[in-house]
Amino acid sequence: MNALLAIAWKSAWNRRFTLSLTVLSIALATLLLLGVERIRTELRENFASAVSGTDLIVGARTGSTQLLLYSVFHIGSATNNISWKSVQALEAHKGVAWVVPLSLGDSHRGFPVVATTPAYFDHVRRGEQLLAEGKVFSGLFDAVVGADVAEQLGYHVGKQITLAHGSGELTPEHADKPFTVVGILKRTGTPIDRTVHIGLEAMEAIHLEWVGGAPMPGVKISAEQVRKFDLTPKNVTAALVGLKNRAAVFSVQRWVSTYPEEPLMGILPGVALDELWQVVGVGEKALLAMSGLVGIVSLAGLVSVVMAGLNERRRELAVLRAVGASLRHVLALLALEGAIVTVLGVGLGALLAALGIAALGPWLQAQYGLTLQLSTPTLNEWLLLGGLLAAGWLASLLPGIRAYRLSLADGLSPRI
Repeated sequence: MNALLAIAWKSAWNRRFTLSLTVLSIALATLLLLGVERIRTELRENFASAVSGTDLIVGARTGSTQLLLYSVFHIGSATNNISWKSVQALEAHKGVAWVVPLSLGDSHRGFPVVATTPAYFDHVRRGEQLLAEGKVFSGLFDAVVGADVAEQLGYHVGKQITLAHGSGELTPEHADKPFTVVGILKRTGTPIDRTVHIGLEAMEAIHLEWVGGAPMPGVKISAEQVRKFDLTPKNVTAALVGLKNRAAVFSVQRWVSTYPEEPLMGILPGVALDELWQVVGVGEKALLAMSGLVGIVSLAGLVSVVMAGLNERRRELAVLRAVGASLRHVLALLALEGAIVTVLGVGLGALLAALGIAALGPWLQAQYGLTLQLSTPTLNEWLLLGGLLAAGWLASLLPGIRAYRLSLADGLSPRI
C-alpha cells in the first residue's frame, strides 16, 4: 500500500497543473457548501435570538405566523388590537414575571416605529446590553433607533426626527411633534436594527387629534399641550410575555385563549418560528441544492480529467502490469490518485472557509449583524465533508474500472 501511495503521489505530481485546477474546483465547491450551511445555521440562530427572551407573544386572534411576523419582524399588520385592560390583567397573572406591550403602525422614512416601555431593552434579548451610545427613552418625545436606521440615515444622538402616520410612502407626518434621538442600539442582526423605538405615551400623544386614521378637522394640539392629557394607552398591538416558570407556559397560554373579556391568543415564539422556517425553508434548500450541483460538477471534472489522461497513460499502466502489478493494483492506484485530489480539494476548501469566517466575520457583524465565529464543524458540516470525500472517491473508481478493462497488449503495442 505504501508503494502504491508513493506511485500515486508521484503520478499526480507529474500532472500537477491539470490536477491543481481540479483541486481548486473541489475546494471552491467545498467552500460554497460549508459557507451556505454556516450562514444558514447562523441566520436561524439570529432569527431565534430576536425572541430569545420571550416565552409567549400575546395578541388578537389570528394565525400564529402572522402574529409572529407583525409583532417581532414588523411585517404585515394586525387584524385587531388588544385593550390596555387585558394587558394589565396579563401582568397580574400569578405565573407572569413581566409583560412588554408593543404598539405598531407608524413609520419613519420606511422604517417601522415600535412604541413600548423601557423594559423592552431589558427583556427582549435576555438582559443583553443593547445600547451602543446614549440612553433609553425617558422623556415624552425621546426616540431610540436601531443600528441600520442610524447608519443609513446618518443619525446621531441629539438628532430631531418626525414620524409618519402609517407605513405608506405618501402618509402624512406628525410634523408638529418632533422626536429627539437619545440612544442608538448595537447591531443585533434582528429586526431591532431597523426599528425606531418610542414610548407608549408618545404614541398616544401624536394621535390625540387623529380619528380613524385621519386628523380631526380644526383640532390642533401642540407638543406642549399634549402633556396635560392622560396618555395612558387605550390599546396596543401585541405583548411580549416572560414567565416566572417556563413549565407554566401551556397553562398561561390556555388562560390567554380563554380570556373572557376579548378574543386573545398566545403563541410560543419558537414553535411559530419553526412554522415560519417551513415556509421560507424552500430558499435555503435551493441554495444547498445549487452548492451540491457545484460539487457534482467539480467531481465530474475530476472524472473527466483522469479519464482524458488514460489514453496518455496506457503505456505507463501497461508497464506497471508487465513488471508484476495486478489489475487490482492498477485499480487501487487510480482510486488513490482520485482520493488524494479529493482530500486536497476538500481540505483546501475547509481552510478557505475558516479563513473567510475569520476575515469577514467582523465585517458581517458590523454591516449586517450576522455573527459568524470560528468553531468546530457542526454535525451537518461533518456530514457534508464526509459526503464530498465519499463522492470523490467513488468518482475516482470510474477511471480505475476503465483502466482495469484495458488489455496488457493494448498498452504495450504502439498505435500507428
